[in-house]
Amino acid sequence: MRFRPAFYAAVLALCCAQSAAKDIALISNKENSVRGVPFAELVKICKGQTSRWPDGKFVTLVMRNPASSDMKIVLQKAYGMTSEEVNQLLATANHGRTDRPAVVVVTSDEAVVKKVETMPGAVGLVDVYSITGGVNVIKVGGKLPLEPGYVLHGN
Repeated sequence: MRFRPAFYAAVLALCCAQSAAKDIALISNKENSVRGVPFAELVKICKGQTSRWPDGKFVTLVMRNPASSDMKIVLQKAYGMTSEEVNQLLATANHGRTDRPAVVVVTSDEAVVKKVETMPGAVGLVDVYSITGGVNVIKVGGKLPLEPGYVLHGN
């Protein structure tokens, strides 16, 4: 049986689409006492609208560049905006926050994890496979990554 190039292209596209689906985890500094947030609160954190945790610690979100392919699910579900719109929002999110930035953008998941590990009150958004023992995973909407119905599950 001979397969045509179109068949191989379709199989390759299917494999790539399945491997692109990923869960984005919300991680926190080990000193953070928060173990879960409603999805609506995550949206506020992403937009720089939440400045402190209930225990008084400053909230800082650490994330990858909104234009990166890994952040696509966050743009769709948490922001509901394009990467350009999110970049404009983030440019203004830190205004008036002289004590600590609302959002910090870094270049890799490893950088997100390291920054969250060292910044009390910080949370970060990373690929679930980048999580280390140096951070806690926070439930979003009552669910952890990889659980059915988890809101930041990639398509």
